[in-house]
Amino acid sequence: MNAPDSRAMPSQSITGASLALANTHYENFPVASVLLPMHLRKPIGLIYSFARQADDFADEGDLSPAQRLALLDGFKQELDLIQANAVPETPFFVTLQAMIQAHQLPLTPFYDLLDAFSQDVVKSRYENYGEVLDYCRRSANPIGRLMLHLYGAVTPQNISYSDAICSSLQIINFLQDVAIDYKKNRIYFPLDEMQKYNIDERQIANGDNSGAWSSFMEFEINRVRNLLRSGAPLGKVLPGRFGLEMRTIIAGGERILYKLQKSRGDMFNQRPVLKPWDWATMLYKTVLKQ
Repeated sequence: MNAPDSRAMPSQSITGASLALANTHYENFPVASVLLPMHLRKPIGLIYSFARQADDFADEGDLSPAQRLALLDGFKQELDLIQANAVPETPFFVTLQAMIQAHQLPLTPFYDLLDAFSQDVVKSRYENYGEVLDYCRRSANPIGRLMLHLYGAVTPQNISYSDAICSSLQIINFLQDVAIDYKKNRIYFPLDEMQKYNIDERQIANGDNSGAWSSFMEFEINRVRNLLRSGAPLGKVLPGRFGLEMRTIIAGGERILYKLQKSRGDMFNQRPVLKPWDWATMLYKTVLKQ
């Protein structure tokens, strides 16, 4: 789905389009969900729209790398104007600026997102797990940090929990989308770990889960599950609807990992997605078992 074209839209329409994008674009995990208080849905929708548009610059269509980087640089220039307390050049960023100022959000997470998406244009392989985590630090963790600012719950411990959750969700997405990412000439598995398990790119290209593939995936699944669980206390630390939303997100990640493990890591033929009965299971875990 394409991002909303905000070039000639008034503020109210931009906010509405951003919420529509947040609520209709496929995700395994809630975005601007009904679990959140009404006053936070609009700012979350705008943050999501910013990230979705920028991510699409890096991924969608038939643009050249230079064109993709130019579009991302255009977003960076708009952020520079916000940072300088100047008026942005596009209606979307005027609306985003007002929201950022109203909620006193830091700009660093927005810059980090653009840096990660720019990296996607020029980097398609990751030598080790540290490189993958560094990418997650900029591609996923900024969203969680912005949410903590909106919740008024920024503490060093909460940031640590949030970073663990966001990085794990990003890696879970990598595990789901191995085949999809490969079509874009990207592999987010650490290359040194692939080599350790005698996994080569031809297996991904051919959707081949033979040999040590299931053992390799078992290792990847268990590591990211431990990372996700290390951040899970945030779901109990945050109060009310915030905590419920976080527990639902964590339960969604756990459910996807369960499906991956059940298929022995065969996301080629059994790409895991959340179905209605999965949401019922998640509701039970997040509400009835608390």
